[in-house]
Amino acid sequence: MTERLYYDNAYLTDFDAQVLACVPREGCFDVLLDRSAFYPTSGGQPFDTGTLDSARVTDVNVQNGEVWHTVTEALPVGATVHGRIDWARRFDHMQQHAGDHMIAGALHRLMGGVTIGLHISADVSTIDVAMPEGVTRISEEDVRRIETDVNDHIQRNVPIRCWFPPAEELAALPLRKQPTVTEHVRIVAIGDDEMVACGGTHPASAGELGLVKILSVTPARGKMRVAFLAGQRALGDYFRCSDAAHAAAGLLSTGVENLPVGVDTLQQRLRTAEYELSRLRRELLLSQAPEMHAAADTLPDGTRLIARFVQADAALLRDLTSALIAQPGTIALMGTLSGEQALYVFGRSADLTLDMGKLLRDCARPLGGKGGGRPDFAQGGGCAAILEAAKEMVVKG
Repeated sequence: MTERLYYDNAYLTDFDAQVLACVPREGCFDVLLDRSAFYPTSGGQPFDTGTLDSARVTDVNVQNGEVWHTVTEALPVGATVHGRIDWARRFDHMQQHAGDHMIAGALHRLMGGVTIGLHISADVSTIDVAMPEGVTRISEEDVRRIETDVNDHIQRNVPIRCWFPPAEELAALPLRKQPTVTEHVRIVAIGDDEMVACGGTHPASAGELGLVKILSVTPARGKMRVAFLAGQRALGDYFRCSDAAHAAAGLLSTGVENLPVGVDTLQQRLRTAEYELSRLRRELLLSQAPEMHAAADTLPDGTRLIARFVQADAALLRDLTSALIAQPGTIALMGTLSGEQALYVFGRSADLTLDMGKLLRDCARPLGGKGGGRPDFAQGGGCAAILEAAKEMVVKG
């Protein structure tokens, strides 16, 4: 088996090793070394990247206890190569993984939650937690309580210890949950109240995390999913949020502490303005109904045909159509455009017999649209060409 150097020293970034195998695969090469400091994907923690001599390491995985490195160049079997770890990526993963342990430990101690999975992506880390009684959400107060507990441990810079205890010691340890393996069990302890089996890389003390921030707590497949950031990721999030908050406060000519009140006031004004604008648009469009009726096409039997697009929402389009067909002998084929799609309302006055539902269906379906309704009033949607097709069908009779 490959000697895994990161177990003894997570801070090791340079090492020498002998190439035991080099297997070509799909334009790259899988390399086996006698020893390696590269962490392979496992336990929710992604693999390390870096170089082996001049070859870039693009993936690291475990097969039958052996650590295989996917590299961009062939390496001679038997040769000694120099490995170098991408430290920024490694340390980021160390911070995220330790943050996972500390959040999981706090959830277990304070709320009885049992963590069942970790995922560290390129931007956000998540843990899935089985909570008592199937709870999938917790209050903002509880989220703040967990964050405070974790960051208190960080501020106190509690030690983080990783080791392989003998069987007798392992049996007596107060683990948060039972290990999933029975041999070569590695334990990670953070302070005096978090201890669990884990093979990942971690800092030597909690202070190296700097900060942990919980972003969200949401339901996920019957469990509770906690999204969080640790270390530089959390600091970067603070910078972004702080910059955005100060910029927004500047636009509202207020302080950051008054931003919620300022935004609420702005929203109320916006709602009032939108309501007033909607009212005025409605009055204007409905006031144009007599003009539209006067400009309508006259069919051979004397029926007035109004077919046009207007700017309106669905409710206003229905009201306009109703106003138009209040006049006897009127067919109104009305539409409103949104990009390349249109919403349609077709109506006819009570003294006519043309089936509006059938007309809309017959014109919309061949053009990929849909619609239907009563014989006197129908609604649907589709492309802009439906209106012309319907108008042509009415004219032809």
